[in-house]
Amino acid sequence: MKKIGLMSDTHSHLDPKIFEYFKDVDEIWHAGDIGKFEVVEKLEAFKPFKAVYGNIDDAKMRATFPLDLRWDCEGMDVWMTHIGGYPGRYNKRTKAIMAENPPNLFICGHSHILKVMPDHKHGLLHINPGACGVHGWHKMKTIIRFSVVKGIIEDLEVIELGARGAL
Repeated sequence: MKKIGLMSDTHSHLDPKIFEYFKDVDEIWHAGDIGKFEVVEKLEAFKPFKAVYGNIDDAKMRATFPLDLRWDCEGMDVWMTHIGGYPGRYNKRTKAIMAENPPNLFICGHSHILKVMPDHKHGLLHINPGACGVHGWHKMKTIIRFSVVKGIIEDLEVIELGARGAL
């Protein structure tokens, strides 16, 4: 079993409540638009950390993290990218990858819209954790916690950190 803390779109803001909510996770995954590199340093010092870069991330972030990250987590094929869309509305690049080799779990950020939904066509779960930074049009900062047990997601929780403008 592996406990995961999932986040996206920090845009250089790291809410201190994240450390409390993620204190018991085994890994933190970030779906892009990290912002300042100090966000990475603080999260890496706290827990094992995986990330992809997003469209606002600079050259240093792009040299450190990939556009796409695909790996096995406890028997689950996971694909994470920043811009991907969602079931029925994937972008062209994502559609092509889904047609060839869909994962079990597809994670993306970018839209600032929290979504946890099945993709019945490709037999996967799609997660967008929303945004946990203070920049953007979302009203509520959100993160997600879940466990992966023998290739199955269990105990998925959406956590609201507070209103977007709240520091």
